[in-house]
Amino acid sequence: MPTQKPATLDVLARYPRMTRWFGLGLLIKLAWRVAIAELFGRFADGRLMVAALDKSTEADLAAAASAHLPGGSDEAFTPDGDGALWIDYVADLGDGFDATFAIASLMARETLVVGEHATRRGRLLVMGGDEVYPLASQENYQQRLRDPYDWAFPDPDPESDSGPLVYAIPGNHDWYDGLVLFLGLLTRRDRLHLGGWRSRQGRSYFALQLTQDWWLWAVDAQLDNTIDQPQRDYFSAIAEAMEPDAHVILCGPEPGWLYTRDPDSKSLEVYDLIGDILRAKCPMAQIPLVLSGDTHHYSRYIGATSGVQFVTAGGGGGFLEATHHLKDEIAINRGDPNVELRWSADQKLLHAYDATTGEPAAWPSRADSLSMLRGVLAFAFLNPGFAAALGCVYALFGLIALGIGHLSAAVVALIVATASFQDYTRRQEGSRARVKLLSLLNGSAHSLAFVGLVEIFLRFAPLAPNETITNAAMLLAWLALAGGAVAGTLFGVYLYVSSRWLDIGHVDAFSAMRRDSHRHFLRLRIKGDEVTVYPIGLARTPRRNEWRANPAPSPAEPSAFVADPPLAAQLIETPFVARAIAQP
Repeated sequence: MPTQKPATLDVLARYPRMTRWFGLGLLIKLAWRVAIAELFGRFADGRLMVAALDKSTEADLAAAASAHLPGGSDEAFTPDGDGALWIDYVADLGDGFDATFAIASLMARETLVVGEHATRRGRLLVMGGDEVYPLASQENYQQRLRDPYDWAFPDPDPESDSGPLVYAIPGNHDWYDGLVLFLGLLTRRDRLHLGGWRSRQGRSYFALQLTQDWWLWAVDAQLDNTIDQPQRDYFSAIAEAMEPDAHVILCGPEPGWLYTRDPDSKSLEVYDLIGDILRAKCPMAQIPLVLSGDTHHYSRYIGATSGVQFVTAGGGGGFLEATHHLKDEIAINRGDPNVELRWSADQKLLHAYDATTGEPAAWPSRADSLSMLRGVLAFAFLNPGFAAALGCVYALFGLIALGIGHLSAAVVALIVATASFQDYTRRQEGSRARVKLLSLLNGSAHSLAFVGLVEIFLRFAPLAPNETITNAAMLLAWLALAGGAVAGTLFGVYLYVSSRWLDIGHVDAFSAMRRDSHRHFLRLRIKGDEVTVYPIGLARTPRRNEWRANPAPSPAEPSAFVADPPLAAQLIETPFVARAIAQP
C-alpha cells in the first residue's frame, strides 16, 4: 500500500494499543497459527520460493552486497566528514502505536544528542525481527509498522529512490503467515518507501558491505532455528567475495546465549553454522559484535575468551521483558568442557558492566525489573477475560461435582490442572524437574481453591429445599464468578513465583502486564577497526493523548506528531566499543 497522509489526532486515537497477550480470542488465533506454521513451514518455506525465483549468479549477489559503498552502483553508505559511517538497529517493534512511533521518531531525526554525545541518523536502518505483533496481517503491517514509520520520517521526495536504507529480518511473529506479507512488503520489485527510508532487499536474509573492512550479515532462522540450503549458499558466495580478514557484525533472530537454560534451544547452533560458513572462506575473519532482538530488554555480555560483544536489544515497541533473571556468567557449553562457540572459542560469556557507573549492562535494571514483577499479582484485574475463562473451568468442575461429589471432582481438577500446566510450561521452558514440581503445586493450589469455594457455598449460600436445579445453577454461577477472581489471582501468584524464584515464566509474567516503557534502539558508529555502540533509551512512552500535530517539521524534528512533554532520549549505558583485533 502507498504511504498514507498522517491521520488526524481523532483517528490516531483508534490506532492499536499494546497487545493483550492473554486475551482468549488472541490465544486461540495464536495457537492455530503456530500449529499451522509449524506443520507446514518446512513444506512451504517462503525462503526457498524466493531463492528459487532469484536468477542472480554468485557474482551478482556479491556485487549487490557491495553496491552501497561510496562509488558503488547504488551508493548509500557515504561516511561523514570525519570518515565515520552511522547505522541504526531496532527490533521487536510493531506493537502499540505509541512506542513504535516514538522510537521511529527518535531514529528519524537527522541528529540526536544523548548526554554529551551528538549522534547522526543512520545511513542504514536494520530491523532485527518481529516487525509486527501479534500476527502478520495486512492491517497490522499497515497500522503497526508502515504508518508509524511513514509518519515518523515523512518521505521528503516520493519520486526519488535516494535516502537512508532499511533492511529487515523476520521474527517468529512475521513467520506465522509463512512469511507471505513480510516478503511482499520488503522484497518487492518496486522499491519500498518506508517514509524516508528505502528498501533494496531481495530475500529475508542479507549481507551488506558497510565499509572496506566491515560487513553486516543478517540471518533468517525460520520458526525452528534452521538455515535453509539456499541461505547457506548465499552466505558462502558472499564470504567467497570478502577479504580473508574482514570484520562482520552478525544479526540473528534470537539471543541464543540467553536461552542456554533450555536444552531444546538451537539458537546457538545457528550462530555456529554461520560462523563456520564465514571461516571456511575467510579464515582470518572476525565477528566482534553480535546483535539480536526477540527478548524485549537491553542486555550485554562479553565472550570470556574472545571479547566479542553479545547485545540483546528488543526495545522497538513490544511489551517490556525482565532482566532480574540475567546471570553474571553464562555457560555456553551447558556444563560440557568440550563444547564452545566454534567461531569465537568461548565456553562462557560474562555480563558486561557500564564503564562509567559500574552497574550491570541491563535495562531495566535488575532491581527495577523485580519491582515491576509485583504487578503480575494483579493478573485477574489486568486480564479479566482470561480470568473469566478460568472461572468457567471452575464451573465445569462444579458440573462434574454435581455428579460425583466435590471431593472427587477436586481430584479430577488436580489431575487436569497439573497436566495442563505441565504441558503448557514444558512448551515454554522445557522438561525440567522444576517445571514438573511447579505444575504439581499449581494444580494442587487450584484443586484446593475449588474445594474451598464449594465449601464456602455449601456453608453460606441460601439453599432452597427440594430446588435441585436452582441450587445447582447458583453453585455454577458462584464458581464461575468467584472462581474467576480466585483462579486469576492464583495464576498471577504462579507467574510471580515462577519468575521470582524458579527462573522460568519470565515472558508470560511480563506479557501479562503489557508494560510500555524502557524502549530503545542501537546507534552504531563505524570507523577504522572499531564500532562504537550507543544504546539509546526512552524510559517513558508518551500516552495517546500526549501526541500533538507537529506545527513546524524540520530535519531536527521531521515527524508528523510530537509529544508533549517531549521525548526524553537517554543513554542506557556509556557507549562501548566492539573492536577487531589486529592480526599478526
